[in-house]
Amino acid sequence: MINQLTQDAILLLKKLIETQSFSSEEDQTATLLESWFQQYKIDYKRTKNNVWAVNKYFKEDKPTLLLNSHHDTVKPNSAYTKDPFKAIVEDGKLYGLGSNDAGGCLVSLIATFTHFYNQKNLKYNLVIVASAEEESSGPNGLNSMLSIIPKVDVAIVGEPTLMNLAVAEKGLVVFDAVLTGTPSHAAHPNDDNVIYKSIEALQWFKNYKFEKGSEALGDVKLTVSQISAGKQHNAVPADLNLVIDVRVNDAYTNAEIAEILQKEAPVTSITPRSLRLNSSSIPIDHDLVKAGIAMGRTTYGSPTLSDQAVLSCPSLKLGPGDSTRSHSADEFIYLNEIEEGIKIYVELLNRVII
Repeated sequence: MINQLTQDAILLLKKLIETQSFSSEEDQTATLLESWFQQYKIDYKRTKNNVWAVNKYFKEDKPTLLLNSHHDTVKPNSAYTKDPFKAIVEDGKLYGLGSNDAGGCLVSLIATFTHFYNQKNLKYNLVIVASAEEESSGPNGLNSMLSIIPKVDVAIVGEPTLMNLAVAEKGLVVFDAVLTGTPSHAAHPNDDNVIYKSIEALQWFKNYKFEKGSEALGDVKLTVSQISAGKQHNAVPADLNLVIDVRVNDAYTNAEIAEILQKEAPVTSITPRSLRLNSSSIPIDHDLVKAGIAMGRTTYGSPTLSDQAVLSCPSLKLGPGDSTRSHSADEFIYLNEIEEGIKIYVELLNRVII
């Protein structure tokens, strides 16, 4: 059955690649996912563009393990040389938008859930959510499902990790900062030119270090990612706008990061867009982690954000593919990574839930 599930999973991934599914526009891929559950006679539900199901012998008195990955994609960048919406197989690679992030993970988890769906006497209930709006952190993604699906005790989030165990993940806070100065005609002297003032502020952000590091996640990473000021060549603007991307380790809460920057940053104002995307982790002695280590998988802390950020339970990020290929031109995943991914997922759960 594993071999058949693997071939069906690869076929599903090809169909997903060839169906546009930008964030908030996933209705057609949601329909494709419904067809899988119908084919395997799995009782499922669809909530907006989130498709989900629980195992056949779900029991309220058991802990619940969530299997989750997303079927939305970013928009293809201009450097693509292949058609991003065509599933192309060359040299063992499956090319196409969303193949690596996170289509390979999604179809592998769906195949794994299907493998266990009809089994009785599992130690954990299983719930799978093929979620929407992950790439945009939108309001109708996994975050919207947590009050609808059964209460989750632990989760596996499918993102490309080369099937190694991401036991922690950095959180994210995006800040909008404003620096003010004195507006003037460009021909007149101005000792309070906000653009020149920004040089010192940018140097401060470049050099700033948060005190507390993390064994799993390292230091907090602060990056000024956008800057804008002025509308015409002969007018010095009154203000300058910065966007600051902060990747937060598990030594701080997002609220603590905001408090520190609002107190110390040399700007007129700095405001977080959201504080909800916190860092996440799973104890190193959790059964899932111990089982993965026993299988020879390595552990690490992930700098990239995923749907883990909306979960309050322990969560493990694990999936086929390589994160460095995500959002790249001519995105691809190796077919044997999907085959290996399904086998490892199944063996991992065999060690924990059987």
